[in-house]
Amino acid sequence: MQSNDVANLISRVAMGDRAAFSALYKATSPKLFGICVRILKNRAEAEEALQEIYIKVWQRASTFASASGTPSTWLATIARNHAIDTIRARKPVAEPVEEAFDLSDDSTPTPEQQAVLTDEGRRIDHCMGNLDAVHAKAVRSAYVDGVSYLELAEELKVPLNTVRTWLRRSLLKLRECLQR
Repeated sequence: MQSNDVANLISRVAMGDRAAFSALYKATSPKLFGICVRILKNRAEAEEALQEIYIKVWQRASTFASASGTPSTWLATIARNHAIDTIRARKPVAEPVEEAFDLSDDSTPTPEQQAVLTDEGRRIDHCMGNLDAVHAKAVRSAYVDGVSYLELAEELKVPLNTVRTWLRRSLLKLRECLQR
């Protein structure tokens, strides 16, 4: 069917001509159905959408202006927009309980793990207390706060190799203390 024939049918539909609407449906429904199937990817849903699209065509036929575009473009736009709106209106599909993600937080320690961590923390604090105050501060800065050896040397106003030596000796003392 020619573009002029489709435009003529649309203008007759705008006047409420049911025969023109039936002819328009027969002439254009295969193309619009194809658009719906391609977007919705579901034949049953596309069939339902097609019916709703032709209701819109019946209601909006008077808004078609043949000077602003081709009738097939106008119809395809209505079909495309309706199919996209249908996708947006879909409710998210809930996953079966077996496939749902475990909501528990594995990073949260159990009470037993918390007690062990607390005990280890106390032991480390005790052993850190056995170190010289400057050396303990260097260990905390380097291994807890992430301060680089060079930054630590500048902060403490000592050579870089001195900081390395302090840290190495302090870690050895901490290991001996924690092994007791």
